[in-house]
Amino acid sequence: MSIFDKIFGGKQESSEEKSFWNKIESEEDLEKAIENSYKNKIAIFKHSTSCFISKTVLKNFEKEVENFDGKVDFYYLDLLAHRPISNKIAEIFEIRHESPQLIVIENGKAINNASHQHISTSII
Repeated sequence: MSIFDKIFGGKQESSEEKSFWNKIESEEDLEKAIENSYKNKIAIFKHSTSCFISKTVLKNFEKEVENFDGKVDFYYLDLLAHRPISNKIAEIFEIRHESPQLIVIENGKAINNASHQHISTSII
């Protein structure tokens, strides 16, 4: 990273570019994620791209995930771009919508969830 990047902020890797994220952008993507939960535990991170708190929580969570050694598939949902899918998740799993929010799913059922500062790999 150059001195100018340090001072003025260089190009940062976005969440969608992190290698461990699988995007949820359609109901079909959500269905596939739920199907996958029968093979591996999954975690869906619901993120509001316009919220500073959500961005901070996401960044901290991504640092944790990079050192996480559990067998989990991570999914990322941009709430602003895909609000109907977020509503569908709340309906299917009977979990009140919050942002940011992490929902852990195993065998098609939500087994844990957290929001805001409670989001951590420890709930997985």
